[in-house]
Amino acid sequence: MPRLAPCVLSDPSSPLTATFVPGAGMVTTSLSDDGVELLGQRSGLGAYVTDHQTMGIPLLHPWANRLSANRYRVGAADVTLTPGVGGVHTDGFGAPIHGTLAGDAGWRVTAMSATALKAELDFGSRPELLASFPFPHLLELAVTLIDRTLTLRTTVTATTDTAVPLCFGFHPYLQIPDVPRPQWLVQTPRMRARILDARGLPTGAVASHPANTELLGDKVFDHGFDDVAAGATFAVSGGGRRIEVRFDRGYPAAQIYAPADDDVICFEPMAAPTDALLRGDYAVARPGEPGVAQFSVRVG
Repeated sequence: MPRLAPCVLSDPSSPLTATFVPGAGMVTTSLSDDGVELLGQRSGLGAYVTDHQTMGIPLLHPWANRLSANRYRVGAADVTLTPGVGGVHTDGFGAPIHGTLAGDAGWRVTAMSATALKAELDFGSRPELLASFPFPHLLELAVTLIDRTLTLRTTVTATTDTAVPLCFGFHPYLQIPDVPRPQWLVQTPRMRARILDARGLPTGAVASHPANTELLGDKVFDHGFDDVAAGATFAVSGGGRRIEVRFDRGYPAAQIYAPADDDVICFEPMAAPTDALLRGDYAVARPGEPGVAQFSVRVG
């Protein structure tokens, strides 16, 4: 199969389709409802592969969002990250961001049908990846598209006697076509806000965030949260269309992102808060105890 060959799933009960590209990091490039694209395409697939410019629904692994330094320590492992080496890339402030698997070609499809797709990546067999995250594991992604709901289940299985920190996440770029951004209605659940500094890193301060419904208007978001309950639902709606992101399990943290220069909004499921690898605020997949997380996108 050519590296950028797509895999297309079709919902048997509706005209909803979902497209994945295993050879480009298992990124979801499209969620289309009868030809109407619901995912932000931004700079496109080519820029994602070559320049790590995210689009669609990319997987952020082995950490989501930013780290506050190019060095972290987990147990006896003292790790130095080198930008440009082993998939490490940085933001405008030089902070390592979104892990090391952007556009990675190492995924292998293990099963596929009209409504389901499974793929895996053997992280532990890749010395260049282990240099930045020395915790051997098998990464599996299982996807289904049924009843207007796209479900993505991620499983991390330790392949040695070393536990694996669970700090990954996803970055769904959602859009409501043909509805002006100020008219998008945004719904968020009860959770706790983690106050960020100008670099997008947690300051340590927190605040309550009650469940809320508001028009997006001209607001700009790049905000972090934790204490997200299993089953919590985020939503954006407008023009008779509603897109929900449900944090089914394994995602206690979130980032909401809505930039001023692009008509998208992101409700990002995260297995751990931003900068968790340095702060120690994460769960682990122990030998014989895989870490499993799942979220779903429902199109109303």
